[in-house]
Amino acid sequence: MNYENILSSFQNNITTITINRPTKLNALNKATIKDLHEALKSADNDKNTKVIIVTGSGEKAFVAGADISEFANFDSKKGKKLAKKGQELLFSFIENLSTPTIAAVNGFALGGGLELAMSCHFRVASDNAKMGLPEVSLGVIPGYGGTQRLPQLIGKGRAMELIITAGMIDANQALNYGLINHVTTQAELIPFCEKLAGKITRNSSVAISAAIKAINANFKDGVNGFEVEVSEFGNCFDTEDFAEGTTAFLEKRKADFPGK
Repeated sequence: MNYENILSSFQNNITTITINRPTKLNALNKATIKDLHEALKSADNDKNTKVIIVTGSGEKAFVAGADISEFANFDSKKGKKLAKKGQELLFSFIENLSTPTIAAVNGFALGGGLELAMSCHFRVASDNAKMGLPEVSLGVIPGYGGTQRLPQLIGKGRAMELIITAGMIDANQALNYGLINHVTTQAELIPFCEKLAGKITRNSSVAISAAIKAINANFKDGVNGFEVEVSEFGNCFDTEDFAEGTTAFLEKRKADFPGK
């Protein structure tokens, strides 16, 4: 597919999706959110894609925030609709993808940009990255899951401070907080993510999908994560991947998993 605001490429079982609005520091507008939804959906449905990497074009920004000009004149009704639709189309959508998704954070990840990165299954940042949720400085709060996911990742106290001061942290502080998994140079960011993705592609896509469901379940209200784990664990026993994985182990060879 041809997209207006993103680029999508595929190689070695990895789909890389690049937000391509460098003159706007890759800010998220409605069209970009729609493009991302379609590209992510396509990659998730592609049996050959085993890992997705999401990044931003240029050297300055992953995503510097939402496109404020689109909602500066909204009332409360329109604001609620904006947040709800955005979460459904993109942020919650990414979190619940069956294909593991890595955020390669190059440069600024602010507001909706950090919320996008936090929606991915984990994050790697370049050493020039800056992260924050500055929404309260505009008289609003994070609306794409930021008030929920940031405390899950770094704890309530640190999240509260970061959100209500509208402050920014650098990559090393983000690593110390547990917001990101690794820090690299900007030149090594994508190669490092591809190396991590390569480790993932050797494993069972079916089992990985089940693991994502089980891990996410622990963070959903009214859901017993242990019960979901038991269910997903049991379901694995009926899959071709389980048969191949256990047979390969017993035969002392590498497993050749059939894919999604």
